[in-house]
Amino acid sequence: MMFETWWLLALPLVFGLGWMAARFDLRQLMSEQGALPRSYFKGLNFLLNEQPDKAIDAFVEVARLDPETTELHFALGALFRRRGETERAIRVHQNLATRPDIPDPEREHALYELGQDFLRAGLLDRAEESLRRLMSGPYAASAKRVLLELYEVEKEWSKAIDAARELQTLDQKDYRVQIAQFCCELAQDALQKKKPEEAIEWLRRAREENPANVRAPILLGDVAAAAADLPGALQHWLGIESQDAAYLPLVADRVVKAYATLGEQGKALQWLHELLKGKLAPELLDTAYRTELEVNGPEAATRLMREQLRRQPTLLALTRYFEAQAAEGQAQAPAGTETAPDDKSQETAAIRDLLQLRTRNLARYTCRECGFRARLFYWQCPGCNRWETYAPRRSEALG
Repeated sequence: MMFETWWLLALPLVFGLGWMAARFDLRQLMSEQGALPRSYFKGLNFLLNEQPDKAIDAFVEVARLDPETTELHFALGALFRRRGETERAIRVHQNLATRPDIPDPEREHALYELGQDFLRAGLLDRAEESLRRLMSGPYAASAKRVLLELYEVEKEWSKAIDAARELQTLDQKDYRVQIAQFCCELAQDALQKKKPEEAIEWLRRAREENPANVRAPILLGDVAAAAADLPGALQHWLGIESQDAAYLPLVADRVVKAYATLGEQGKALQWLHELLKGKLAPELLDTAYRTELEVNGPEAATRLMREQLRRQPTLLALTRYFEAQAAEGQAQAPAGTETAPDDKSQETAAIRDLLQLRTRNLARYTCRECGFRARLFYWQCPGCNRWETYAPRRSEALG
């Protein structure tokens, strides 16, 4: 009975304490909201409605009213950089980095953002200077990733190798593909400067770093060809078939030229005819057509393209077939005579011209990461700057 009486007396007390706590929380929330300027909420609303220009104006007003809002300054600087106003972004982040009252973590954050601002503005030396001040601490890995991007832009391949090795330890990620490509870039520079021994050493390092790298044997063949060692060059280039045959079209013209210099064009044609029977036919079609036309004439080139159309019909093969027919008709005309072309020759020439116009810009290499399409093959995509994202095959996608 005593317990029930105590419980009845305690109920109003508990209810009253809960009511007081709720009133206190409500007043605190209202006071916090009242302390925030209306421009802050306007800026958030503009961001949600994807109106960054108006959001920036609103946040600038907030920053003017309350200069202590560091997080807002960071957001404002990021918005400036995203919109391409790098000078304003630099001013915002420089102001944060030089404030004497700012804590060290926020100062490091400001230096990191400042490095990205300088990089976007093309001030590479100043970007490196800012990022170099963050080689330890919470922003070390992020700073080194931006530094790696910077070194790639500057083509500072030795520094890029060092940065990638450091990141490999910090991020626990595999950077062997990139490091091997940096070695190949250094080898190509050495080859252009006529330093074959240095080029060979960098290519050796590339193969040690990534045995699957195909660019290294291609360049080793170039080194051998530059030294007039054509059998050695052919050994490197033809050896790609056992490593990754899909890359053979990248060296097809080199192989044909080497065989021609050695007086063995028949071997080049035999090699190309065998490859035309497989999946690489579309990539090797132009090389095979030009070689056949040069060695055996337009009639043989017509037969080759007819066979290819039966095996694997493509718009490019059809174009080369009509080109060969037109060349065959011209070759059969008597020398030194000017006869008017007959109806068949005119039709063949018209079809050839139409197909040439249609296929001129048709085949493209496509990056599998960003979809960037290019006529030439790149080891590093110009669109997303990723390495080895181009398949060595061109697509005939329309549009």
